[in-house]
Amino acid sequence: MKSPRKTANARTLGIIGGLGSLAGGDLFLKLLKSQPLLAEQGRYHLLFEQHPFKDLALPLSAGASMTSRKLYVFQVCQGYADSGADAVLVPCFASHTFIDELRAELQIAIVDLMAALKAHVAHIAPPGARLGVLASDYVRASGLFERHLADDYELIHPSPVQQAALMEAVYGPAGIKAGHLDGVALELLHQVCLELEGQGATLLLPGMTELSLLVPELMRRGIHCVDANQVYADFASATDSLPSLAPFKLGIVGGVGPAATVDFMGKVVKNTPAGRDQDHIRMVVEQNPQIPDRTANLLRQEADPTVAMYATCRRLEEEGADAIAIPCNTAHAYVERIQEHLAVPIVNMLSETIDFILHRYGREVRVGLLATSGTLQSGVYHAAAERVGLSLLVPDDAAQARVMRAIYGEEGVKAGFTEGQCRDDLLAGAGQLVGQGARVLILGCTELPLILAQADGFPIDGVQVALVDPTDVLARRCVALARGLR
Repeated sequence: MKSPRKTANARTLGIIGGLGSLAGGDLFLKLLKSQPLLAEQGRYHLLFEQHPFKDLALPLSAGASMTSRKLYVFQVCQGYADSGADAVLVPCFASHTFIDELRAELQIAIVDLMAALKAHVAHIAPPGARLGVLASDYVRASGLFERHLADDYELIHPSPVQQAALMEAVYGPAGIKAGHLDGVALELLHQVCLELEGQGATLLLPGMTELSLLVPELMRRGIHCVDANQVYADFASATDSLPSLAPFKLGIVGGVGPAATVDFMGKVVKNTPAGRDQDHIRMVVEQNPQIPDRTANLLRQEADPTVAMYATCRRLEEEGADAIAIPCNTAHAYVERIQEHLAVPIVNMLSETIDFILHRYGREVRVGLLATSGTLQSGVYHAAAERVGLSLLVPDDAAQARVMRAIYGEEGVKAGFTEGQCRDDLLAGAGQLVGQGARVLILGCTELPLILAQADGFPIDGVQVALVDPTDVLARRCVALARGLR
């Protein structure tokens, strides 16, 4: 369930506490005490998830498996996304080694701990400074700090003996994770810090969030060490621009009809500039052939598809779709009535098609429409055309009957045929429009391009005409949206 409605500038931050109860609690307290939160207490909402990670007690050795940790962090982040949070804080350096994997799959921002640390270091350490890194074996082996800081600073790590002491200070029976914030843990950590300073480190960077609990005592002993949790809290509360979310995801209302859905997806792939699999657009499809027939409703008042279409769009919205495509011309008769109830825009295939014709062929061209009788009766294409000053020609009754047979007949395209009788019937309807003077024909049922492909110079009764495929126009528009193009 979504959280209650917030004011326009309110921010809800979720904190994952289960990766380390002490470190998570420390971060939560420091968030509460941060100056931006104290100054605007009504603006910030904090959510804290303390459900423990099952492998919490296992030391982060160099070869540790991250699978369980990845899935745990993903699930908690997804829960925060479902609750309406704006961003998640993950107080765990090991989890930030796979942060990009999470971001690619989540529709919620993750505040970057390493970005916070880098920004802080830039204010207090000159370029080229020697920085000591106090990280687990796993984080050290992953090169996390090197990826973010090595271009500007010289990084040094503890010797093997002191690295083992560091791991003991955190994971040992008298270590920080066992609740010991003084005694053996503190003394081991102090010796590690002294060794790093002996190597010339002018600033020490914790690579384990538990170390923040001992930073005040280390500083009292003269160790110049960063409190990573304080830095993370300040960064999260002071940053107005959240990190980028997952890549663009296109939602597709499928099954209207099934073959047209597959055809549309193929056109999205075909029209996407890509040099590798990962360059293609993410798509989520609700293949719902049980959506009532749109033409039957428009012509004979049979079952209304409005609720089924809306429910399908809502499921796509919940799946994180950034825009929704409906590869069905007739279904666009219902778009206006459901769009106002959705937060995600439906890319209007009909308007895009009319705009394409206007810009490619000009306002004076005569345009014919080949579509279902339901689409013609709804007037949705005519309304889109009239808005830009175009008029549409439609077949006479006899020719329209043949167009409908090409779509719905026993040997029609919805029955799986693309040659023979259905092609002859469609060409007959097209010929009748050409006889009226049409020189551009809209293939205004998404199955019709399976019979006649889009073309600029297609001969019909000795006349070269342009065939416009709205699903191809829609695919190109969706690709442009995904690429951030207008």
